[in-house]
Amino acid sequence: MAKEPVERIIIGKPMQPNGQPSENLARVQQFVARWKKAQPEVPIEYVDERFTSVLAHRAMIDGGLHKKARQDKALVDEISATIILQSYMEGKRGNKV
Repeated sequence: MAKEPVERIIIGKPMQPNGQPSENLARVQQFVARWKKAQPEVPIEYVDERFTSVLAHRAMIDGGLHKKARQDKALVDEISATIILQSYMEGKRGNKV
């Protein structure tokens, strides 16, 4: 935020495959509450993050990454975050059609 203007924050909403909240959701909600207190002018929107890790691994395989690279949790998380943001943007574009 120090370098670029931020219109909103998109954050993954951890859910179980059956649609029930995952045990990580409480931690995410605590973060969101702290964020809203510190930066109330920047809204946060949730995006369902189910299956993003699976999609990230699939993208890594399709991209030709070796098994060792696919075990890099930070890389999986980065790709998952990209998928979450892409999903959000596609959803917004779909609402404008």
